[in-house]
Amino acid sequence: MTVTYSSEVANATFFSFHRLLLRWRGSIYKLLYREFAVFALLYTILSLVYRLALSNSQRRLFEKISLYCDRYAEQIPVTFVLGFYVTLVVNRWWNQFVNLPWPDRLMFLISSCVQGNDEHGRLLRRTLVRYINLTSLLIFRSVSTAVCKRFPTLDHVVEAGFMTPEERKVFENTSSPHLKYWIPFVWFSNLATRARQEGRIQDSIDLQNILNEMNTFRTWCATLFGYDWVGIPLVYTQVVTLAVYTFFFACLIGRQFLDPVQRLPGHDLDLYVPVFTFLQFLFFSGWLKVAEQLINPFGEDDEDFEANWIIDRNLQVSLLAVDEMHMNLPHLMKDIYWNDSEARPPYTVAAADSCIPSFLGSTTDMGHSQTKPRHRQFSLQFSRQASKGSIRSLPSPKALGKRTGGLPRFQLRCSPGAPPNTLQIPNPVYDQGRSRLKSLNRKKTTMG
Repeated sequence: MTVTYSSEVANATFFSFHRLLLRWRGSIYKLLYREFAVFALLYTILSLVYRLALSNSQRRLFEKISLYCDRYAEQIPVTFVLGFYVTLVVNRWWNQFVNLPWPDRLMFLISSCVQGNDEHGRLLRRTLVRYINLTSLLIFRSVSTAVCKRFPTLDHVVEAGFMTPEERKVFENTSSPHLKYWIPFVWFSNLATRARQEGRIQDSIDLQNILNEMNTFRTWCATLFGYDWVGIPLVYTQVVTLAVYTFFFACLIGRQFLDPVQRLPGHDLDLYVPVFTFLQFLFFSGWLKVAEQLINPFGEDDEDFEANWIIDRNLQVSLLAVDEMHMNLPHLMKDIYWNDSEARPPYTVAAADSCIPSFLGSTTDMGHSQTKPRHRQFSLQFSRQASKGSIRSLPSPKALGKRTGGLPRFQLRCSPGAPPNTLQIPNPVYDQGRSRLKSLNRKKTTMG
């Protein structure tokens, strides 16, 4: 079952994230405590053998082996290999969640487009959504171990009401060596076409929209099937697993605390317990465990998808939407803001701090501040007259001319008749083009 803790971290307080470290279900401690116990036990056994069971010559040999393992263990690129692998697994896990089949868009179209309050119209709508739910069930049976345990055979599918005995015969008599999850889609499209011929679907556009949504739903199902079929290459998974296990096998010997009397480099202290090695094991092995848990989210781990819940929810919601709620509307009433041009919903005392003024743009308050570039005051508020003139009389690129760098020759200056706080963008060529346009407009007015 998916572990949800979003409400606990809604506000980033000091203790909100620290409390998460104490949780057991879905935690790294639950995933890793067995491996950590084995690693700590093996390290302790080697340490006791080195200290109590070996002779002096054997200790010197063990110390040489320990230094050798410690020197070359760091050459294993654990961080790089694990980081890239976990990124790939998490992206794949999220894409599978995004492509989970939800029938909501289809059930809305079926409820609004398949007309008829009689028993036949009700039968059409319920059968259409049942075919959709049957398809998702067939896909989940092929990819999810939890759903396969719940519906191991077609008898269980018929008994649950997703398929009738007659439909099961047609399904089994359809000869195909491939997964036959697509058969209910064929039934769906044929039934929707018949409903259009009978006039239950009054417009061909409505039929097209229903079939388009059906194809979108089919794409989701096919995507889940594709993820189950083509996984992350086994070679890559083996390389990552071997890299992590080899690194910590070398750490069992290379991270031992050696006799300080021998004055070996890096072994001035004898602390008995390698705290940072244990932390490194927790981080790297936990990283690997995360990838192992997310590589197939249709199992029965803590963070796997609740496929059985999705099946139950989709069936109940879709049948309710197309049957009992079909053309079942509440009475139309005037809302409480009927004569209010500025509707403002109230705030509770607890939410009073959320009432803030509207955002009008980051440059809204710049017109009220004054700057003095080169002893002249400019404002970023254009006057109505200047803005109209700018729209009507912008010069062409040819009239502006070009410099060596290709920049137009704009110069900022204040026109004689303009207000002192108005930003103007003319130059002599600009004024010349503007006067020509005015003369052309006068001629057109005279001719008219």
